[in-house]
Amino acid sequence: MGFAVWIDDAAGLAWARGTHEYRPMGTAVVAVTDQFRRVDFSPAKRVPRQLHQQFAGFFGSLETVNEFLREGPETRKRRITPAHLF
Repeated sequence: MGFAVWIDDAAGLAWARGTHEYRPMGTAVVAVTDQFRRVDFSPAKRVPRQLHQQFAGFFGSLETVNEFLREGPETRKRRITPAHLF
C-alpha cells in the first residue's frame, strides 16, 4: 500500500490517492478532522490541480495517514507535488 496526501487548509479537507499491491485504489477526500477508511476511495475522484503546492507527503498505510491528520496543523509541512503524480 502507498498513499499520496494533500491538505487543503482553505477548505478544511484532506485528499489522498492510494495504491494497493501496485493497483490504483482511487482518491478519497475527508475533513482534516476526520479519518480515512478504505471504503472512502473511488477511482472516479481526482485531486484538484489547485492543490499542486499543498502536497503533504507519501505514507505507507492508512493508519500512518490518519496519525498524520491527528497530529494537527502545526506539524503539517507542504511542498510541491512530484511531477509523476499529476
